[in-house]
Amino acid sequence: MSEFSEWFHNILEEAEIIDTRYPVKGMHVWLPQGFKIRKHTLNILKEILDKDHEEVLFPLLIPEDELAKEAIHVKGFEEEVYWVTHGGLTELNKKLALRPTSETAMYPMFSLWVRNHSDLPMKYYQIVNTFRYETKHTRPLIRVREITTFKEAHTVHATAEETEKQVQDAVKIYKQFFDKLGIPYTVSKRPEWDKFPGAEYTVAFDTIMPDGKTLQIGTVHNLGQTFAKTFDITYETATGEHEYVYQTCYGLSDRIIASVIGVHGDKAGLSLPPDIAPYQVVIVPIIFKKGGEEVIEFCKNLEEKLKLEANLRVYFDDRDIRAGKKYYEWEMRGIPLRIEVGPRDLQNKKVVTFRRDTQEKEIIDFDPSKISETITEIMDDVSLKMKDNAGEKLENNIRSVDSIEEAEDIMSQYGGIVTFDWCGDRECGKDIEEKVKVDILGVQLSEKENSTCINCDKPSKHITLLAKTY
Repeated sequence: MSEFSEWFHNILEEAEIIDTRYPVKGMHVWLPQGFKIRKHTLNILKEILDKDHEEVLFPLLIPEDELAKEAIHVKGFEEEVYWVTHGGLTELNKKLALRPTSETAMYPMFSLWVRNHSDLPMKYYQIVNTFRYETKHTRPLIRVREITTFKEAHTVHATAEETEKQVQDAVKIYKQFFDKLGIPYTVSKRPEWDKFPGAEYTVAFDTIMPDGKTLQIGTVHNLGQTFAKTFDITYETATGEHEYVYQTCYGLSDRIIASVIGVHGDKAGLSLPPDIAPYQVVIVPIIFKKGGEEVIEFCKNLEEKLKLEANLRVYFDDRDIRAGKKYYEWEMRGIPLRIEVGPRDLQNKKVVTFRRDTQEKEIIDFDPSKISETITEIMDDVSLKMKDNAGEKLENNIRSVDSIEEAEDIMSQYGGIVTFDWCGDRECGKDIEEKVKVDILGVQLSEKENSTCINCDKPSKHITLLAKTY
């Protein structure tokens, strides 16, 4: 899919995911079909988080003095902040920022809420919109000025060890979430110059889009005590002493939807995992002059049966248009399974199924006592196959290299990700990025023994990932 960018923009419009014509650059409107995909995706995420996190909602506006408290953090966002300077016609005494992210909105409140060790740990999350004045070329869902689907979790702990464990737990949460969406990923620790402003370190998830570029789809940050010291978040220990807390935060954005579209899509359009598809099954009647009423009645009953017995999202498409037009539309919209029923099928006690992932038709027996189970099994297989196929594509686009020249050659030919040994030194890393003209994503979390840096021959402990990024 060499013209991925054009395909991506076209499918967002044709499948009615978003409308990018909103009269502010970098902002878009979620349309009903896209909003359903977003809703089902967030429901999966919330179900995972709600097991041991509490959902909250903080204000959009952040006072300038609160934002400015954490110098490293604000420096990371200073070129991206939108400012509110007036209330009506009155100039405000204190400028208010539209949140670029919520650390400086939430942590002054955390300093009020945390009192003693029995209050900890605290684990909160919210799903909100955030605003960043993106100066680069904006791309729908990928690089925007209003992130409409920003999930941020913030946790507070008594010790560094608990914080480290929470980072590992957050990584597991994201793995579970991405696996559910069939999105393959790499996990790496970002280099020092690319970590979240104010963090001790950042762990990031990346996937490969069809044009060979990587897309960052999730981040986990160990904040240490950086913000605790800035916002005076302390707790009283069991012995009566006051200690600063340790914190983590981890976020996801609209890029999740972009990755689903890009990773699973093909020339025919979207291909959606069943868990997040607006409709999981579409039933299309094949109507002729004779037997039409029986087909309609059968389809209505089948729709109700699958809804009630299998708890599936089903749509019976009885619109008065050609069946071929319906096929094209639902295939383009990525609906996982289509069921076709005509008069002959009724006579033979059969139905025809069409799987979007494999684009294969199959004639299956219609047994009223087993049809719901059969369709559920197909749905499960679709989910599994989509995940496996996407994972295989990712693996095929990760290549190991032994020299800078080989890295340059592979990146120019194929894109994707190259892996190599790196010493971890900032100056050496920047030199590698300059030579290959792409970015170091980060280092894999497991250590490697007896290897040397590809660039400077110093000892290397980690496998490093290099890619062209969005």
